[in-house]
Amino acid sequence: MTAETSETQQSAAMRPSELVQDDLPDVSSASASNGDYGPAARATVADIEEALKDVVDPELGINVVDLGLIYGLNLDDDGSLTIDMTLTSAACPLTDVIEDQTDTALEGLVNRFAINWVWMPPWGMEKITDDGREQLRALGFNV
Repeated sequence: MTAETSETQQSAAMRPSELVQDDLPDVSSASASNGDYGPAARATVADIEEALKDVVDPELGINVVDLGLIYGLNLDDDGSLTIDMTLTSAACPLTDVIEDQTDTALEGLVNRFAINWVWMPPWGMEKITDDGREQLRALGFNV
């Protein structure tokens, strides 16, 4: 039996997974905190939308998702998020409150975010979700 034949038999006896060499870097929790492979790389738009339900419109007391104030979420591969958001009124002086709440809600989900305040199409009652309508009714609004 030659060395070549022995090597071939040994390779045939090995499982395919034992023959594969993985060149991917080892991602430990230490390297995950530097932003390269952190939780933001795994967050989905659904995760982000759920987190944004913690952002409450200061005037109405209902979250911005159920009020229909979120017009779009664009999550990039690097964990950057752009939120297209409107307000119930263009004259709302509380954008900084909403931005602070958004920062808190998205902590650990995205590496960075920006709110793109949009006014077209204008917000209207038809944008409120069924859950939002129930919440408003509980507060005494007739919707």
